[in-house]
Amino acid sequence: MKLRESNLKKLEARVFDVLILGGGINGAVSASALAAQGAKVALIDRGDFAGFTSQQSSNLVWGGIKYLESGELGLVIKLCGSRNRLLRAYPSSVREVRFFASIEHGFRRWRLTLFMGALLYWVIGRFFTRGPRMLSRRDIAREEPNVAPLGPGGFEYSDAYLVDNDARFVFNFIRTALDHGAIAANYVSALCSERTADGLWVTQVRDEESGREWSIRSRVLINATGPYVDQLNTKNDEPTRHHHVFSKGVHLVVDRITPHNRVLTFFADDGRLFFVIPLGPKSCIGTTDTRVEELPPRIDPEDRKFILDNVNKRLRLSKPLTEADIIAERCGVRPLVVPKTEGGETEDWMQLSRKHAVEVRKSHKHISFFGGQLTGCLNVGSEIAEAVHALGVDLPHRGRRWYGEPEDSIRDEFFHQAKLMDLDEMTAKESSEPLSTRLWRRYAASALALLDDIRQDPSMAEVLISGTEYIRCELHHAAQREMITKLGDFLRRRSKIALIARTEQIQKSEGLLDACQILFGELAQQKLDEYFGPNRVTAHSSFPPVTHAAPSISPSAAPKLRSSRG
Repeated sequence: MKLRESNLKKLEARVFDVLILGGGINGAVSASALAAQGAKVALIDRGDFAGFTSQQSSNLVWGGIKYLESGELGLVIKLCGSRNRLLRAYPSSVREVRFFASIEHGFRRWRLTLFMGALLYWVIGRFFTRGPRMLSRRDIAREEPNVAPLGPGGFEYSDAYLVDNDARFVFNFIRTALDHGAIAANYVSALCSERTADGLWVTQVRDEESGREWSIRSRVLINATGPYVDQLNTKNDEPTRHHHVFSKGVHLVVDRITPHNRVLTFFADDGRLFFVIPLGPKSCIGTTDTRVEELPPRIDPEDRKFILDNVNKRLRLSKPLTEADIIAERCGVRPLVVPKTEGGETEDWMQLSRKHAVEVRKSHKHISFFGGQLTGCLNVGSEIAEAVHALGVDLPHRGRRWYGEPEDSIRDEFFHQAKLMDLDEMTAKESSEPLSTRLWRRYAASALALLDDIRQDPSMAEVLISGTEYIRCELHHAAQREMITKLGDFLRRRSKIALIARTEQIQKSEGLLDACQILFGELAQQKLDEYFGPNRVTAHSSFPPVTHAAPSISPSAAPKLRSSRG
């Protein structure tokens, strides 16, 4: 928590080139791109980084094959290019995955037509992935016996997915921005902003943890608050040509449905794409696509019923999935961009384009960001950097590469050192992959420091929270460098523990209180009570859903605390 406290002081003391409001994917890549190119950048979020829309995605990095049907060829070309860039730049985090699509009798398109669309998609993607193939009914029965035989067959094609969760991916951009000199803080709300006579933006902010208020000064203001862009612009009297309408997307996490690392793909009863997506040792099923007006969105019983009914109809399981099988839930909104002259009331509003829009008000040096997708994030970062430069902000390192994993020599050195110390022999038996692979993917060059920790103290390689893969030195690293303010920050966003383990399992995990002491020191019990206590919030928030409030963990019920460094 010391990093956050230090950054709060710096936010008050400086005049920044750019202040970014919002720490989702759009704000995170903007901060990373600008800071790497030499701008003085500040970023705040009223919750945790990636704590709203950006933590509720399907974890897919895809070129938008479904937009071929609506004729948005330009969008597909752009998204495929973005997907390929991410695959090249983040080979450890973004990986190709096969989509195994089953077609039912009577579907609106012939199987051959859909396969030809997959071929076109492959061509548009410049053959960057494995090519598509036709699937017969027999192929599906042999390769995925859990898929119900409801049609003549299907097809298979490739896209990509995030090995870790989306929020972790977003935070790594925040971390990169910090490494390049940006100042960022979570749980800081922007109350209002005004432009002064000397050409500066003065933004009144409040620390949601302490209640303290102060102002941040900047030459340029970027509103990247996702679904709340319109509200904030109205408050700041900033006119725009666009606004948002919202589509709610719900996913349910259940035990692994297929042993294969592929995405099972169907067309739901409403004709829209429906997935069973690998999520570590679990499967994530969904999604829904329904218009909502209220923020934050909430999961309705109808959402669960829709997902469970559709997956049970299309899978042949030993017993149907029920609500009792749900481990965690994800509920977010897609902010869809429409001109203010339109209300989004189309014949099928869900066919609204998923494109983003950047509005620059040059006279006020104000930028509003609308829409966006995780797949297009690198394009967003570059676009924002160019817009800020056009507003007169000097970028002394303009054009500098601001994304991607470290160069191969650093990677090779990490794995060389890991091999010399037999790191993978320390991998816990419940882990899904070798320890070296996971540490490099999550921490990149910083993983070298974790090797030092383990060399000095082998107990640093022990799994700290039972039932998870996270080792002791990772908790120390998170405490020092990842601005963990609440327990949900770690369990839900820096890691995916809360997505793949039931709340009751997490609560009873040996080592949980020890982990909280590392993260929060004397506030450990308070943070546990805050997360598991009777007043905790549910699925739409930072925390995993619960049916009933869980009791807090008392020190007497927890294992005796070990001494820990840092």
